[in-house]
Parts: sequence; C-alpha cells; structure tokens
Amino acid sequence: MNSTRVFDPSMIVQVIPDLLSYLDVTLLVAVTSILLGSLLGMILAWARTGHHRVLRWIANGYIYIMRCTPSIVLLFIVFYGLPKLVESMTDYDINDTNRAVFAIITFTLLFGAYISEVFRAAYQAVPKGQYEAAVSIGLTPFQAFRQVMLPQATVIALPNFGNSVINLLKEGALAYTIGLIDMIGKGNLIIAQNFGAYGVEIYLACMIVYWIMTTCIAKGFLRLEEHLDKGQSLRAKNPAQAKARILPVWKSVPALMRRIQRQG
Repeated sequence: MNSTRVFDPSMIVQVIPDLLSYLDVTLLVAVTSILLGSLLGMILAWARTGHHRVLRWIANGYIYIMRCTPSIVLLFIVFYGLPKLVESMTDYDINDTNRAVFAIITFTLLFGAYISEVFRAAYQAVPKGQYEAAVSIGLTPFQAFRQVMLPQATVIALPNFGNSVINLLKEGALAYTIGLIDMIGKGNLIIAQNFGAYGVEIYLACMIVYWIMTTCIAKGFLRLEEHLDKGQSLRAKNPAQAKARILPVWKSVPALMRRIQRQG
C-alpha cells in the first residue's frame, strides 16, 4: 500500500521542527567527540613526530587499526563490548549508561586517529629552519613552537580539519543504530509511527538539515582560515604574490637577531 502512496513534499516541511527538537543530541555527540578527538589527535601526532620509538610504534599501530575499521563496526564493538570488558574487570555494570556516551567514545577514537595525521602533516609542512632560527635568537623551545610553528601549522591544518569535522558530523548519524534518539533516530521513530510511510520525505528533511549545517561549518572554517592567514601563508593567487608573502617571514629572523645584538 505504501508503494502506491503519492510523494508528499509538504511532509518535509512539517517534520523538520520535530527533527530539530533532537538536533541538540546530534550536536552534543559531534562537538564533544571533536574536542576529545582533537586532544587525542594532538597526543598521537606528538608521539609520531617524537624520538621515542615505543610511543611512535604504539601511535602508528593505533592509527592504522582505526583507519582500517569501519565506523559502524567500531560503534558496535564499543556499545556491546565495552560493558562486558568493564564488568569483567570491575564488576560494574554500565549497560544502563546513556547511549550518547558510547557514541562519543567511538567517534572520539576515530576522529583522534584521522585528525592526528592532519596535525602531523601540518606541523611537518612548516620549515624546520624557522624553529631553529627562533631558538637561536633566544626563544625557548616552547615559545618557538607557540609563536612561530603553531600559527603557521594552524593555517595549513584548517582546511583538512574542517573536512574532518564535517565527516564526523555525518558519521554521527550512525549513532541511531545503537538506539540513540538523535535527529536521525527521531526520524526513524516518526517513520515507524506512520507504519513505514513518509520515509523518503523524512530522510529528505534530514538531508536538508545536514546540508545547512555542513554548509555553515564550511563557510565558518573558510572565514577563520582567511582571518588567521593574514597574507602570510603560502596560499596565493599568483607566484609574485606568493613571493611577496614568503619574503617577510624569512626577513624577520635576521631583523630579530640584529635587535638582540643591539640590546646586548
């Protein structure tokens, strides 16, 4: 009977307010996973770029495993396996824990692995000579990293970081498979309440909401990149403009050295 039902575009508009009432759950999972995953990614990137062989081996192994594991598989492993693991080790039952916690743990593990590669590549893209020059003129290693390396690496990492954020937001839709009632979960409930009807309309409404969110995120990261860039990055419209942007970076080091000599 549903196969002969006429497509109802008005249902798309009608259902959007119901979906938006659960958008906060979707955003909670996404934002928390991004924050925790970014912290994990920084630790992994530090381990991979460091000189400790054991830490580097552990980080490489973790990233390899996470990148080869489908999101939904890891979600099921965390949801079904973590309670049994915790119960076997501590005799504590966490099966009644909010399902959002399991989703956050899953996407934090995944996002940390992916974003660590973004952080590592951005850091290594900045010429190491700038760090050495900054240290040689009297800056501490931490000051050289914070004032010289980090600002440039941030601009380089922003486009890929923004793409990773958008991908995580979309992958978060899988959380409904473990019973989390977020925006997609609410959409499935509405379909079930209508005995399978209006499935296409409801999923189109979800697609529109996700399209708006991802567009806003992409625009936001683009504006942030332009604000942080300030004409000093390697991104330029033509070679002459790129040369004009690169030269001040290299000329600043001798100027700082001469200033320190005069102060001495």
